[in-house]
Formats: sequence, structure tokens, C-alpha cells
Amino acid sequence: MSSEPSPTIVPSGIDDPVQLARAELKAALAAIEIKANYPKRIGEAADRAVRKAQAVAAEKPAAALAGIIIGAAAVGSAVWGIARVISR
Repeated sequence: MSSEPSPTIVPSGIDDPVQLARAELKAALAAIEIKANYPKRIGEAADRAVRKAQAVAAEKPAAALAGIIIGAAAVGSAVWGIARVISR
């Protein structure tokens, strides 16, 4: 973790109202950017899922294999169902 403060937190001790407003606006814009950056959020979620799957695979290889088989069956069923609907 970095020791830098979060860009979404307004520093305390600002007495000047203009500086305080600027700091609040900067924090609000940083929060909006973090919230609206979907590609980054999706990438981070994928990284978390991969780490979790690797941990499960290391601890319980049989459960990981079962998950892979069930996932492949679900994807195959979905593709088959979509192809069947399209072909009608």
C-alpha cells in the first residue's frame, strides 16, 4: 500500500474558503473518476477473481476442477441455447 493520502479525502486544516472549495472539488472529481472508470474497475475485479481462483486451486484442486467443469457446461449450454433460438 502507498503512504500517499487518498485523492478523494479533503485535507484538514484548510482555513481559506477558496482553497477549501478547490480541495473539495478536486476530491469530488477524483471520486467520480474512480467510480466511472469501468475498464479499470473490471480489470481489478478480474484480477481479484483470478487470485481467488488460484488460492482455491492451490487449497482444493478437486473443487477447482469441478468449478471448471461446471463453468464449461454452463457456457456450453448458453451457447447451445442461443444458437437454438437463432436457428428458429
